[in-house]
Amino acid sequence: MPRYALLVEYHGAPFAGWQRQNYQPSVQGAIEAALAKLEPRAHTIAAAGRTDAGVHATGQVAHCDMERDWDPFRLSEALNFHLKPAPVAILQCAKVADDWHARFDAVERRYLFRLMARRAPLTSEAGQMWRVNHPLDAAAMQAGADQLLGSHDFTTFRSSICQAKSPVKTLDELRVEVVPRAHGTEYRFHVRARSFLHNQVRSFVGTLERVGAGAWTPDDVGTALAAKDRSACGPVCPPQGLYLAGVTYPENPFV
Repeated sequence: MPRYALLVEYHGAPFAGWQRQNYQPSVQGAIEAALAKLEPRAHTIAAAGRTDAGVHATGQVAHCDMERDWDPFRLSEALNFHLKPAPVAILQCAKVADDWHARFDAVERRYLFRLMARRAPLTSEAGQMWRVNHPLDAAAMQAGADQLLGSHDFTTFRSSICQAKSPVKTLDELRVEVVPRAHGTEYRFHVRARSFLHNQVRSFVGTLERVGAGAWTPDDVGTALAAKDRSACGPVCPPQGLYLAGVTYPENPFV
């Protein structure tokens, strides 16, 4: 059966997350249903990461197995037709080796979190970022973020229901970008690692927001990390600002 890599974009608001679930809409379920319109049978796809309810993606990667030898462009066009009106789009499609795997072959995942500081509620970008109504100190947040770089036991920043075998991960990048806006300031957190724990990025951002607001010092982040205790974490921020922005492979299947 020919295997195809899919580059997927979606708005997470209508979904209970990536993973297929009984009686709840999921991104995986939407794509599998579209595949069944093309080849009527049960389809099971795999993805590089399982995003939670409300989390978006601009660079999710999945793979599917087909019976027909599809032209990749025609397969992506057909899937996009059958995905309507769900907010899911196949950006690119590529034929890959039969043993290529979207999850296990990935060597890096990149996330983006968007945080807006402004007094007024969000309107056109509601559901696409987290809004706070107070100013934030970007330099302090970056100083706190720098304490999380490298290999650590991230138990403090790990969900209590995380199923990962080990809390030890290597964080390669956690960079705070400041984007001036007309009526506020957007802060973009660029996060990069081979793999992540459940709720790790949202735990990072929620904690760093407390640093930016002045409730924590940058050194408090290092103290929380060293505690290896979930109760030492700051608040977990809401999901709507989080995006799976990209996945890296030894060879880019979409070139």
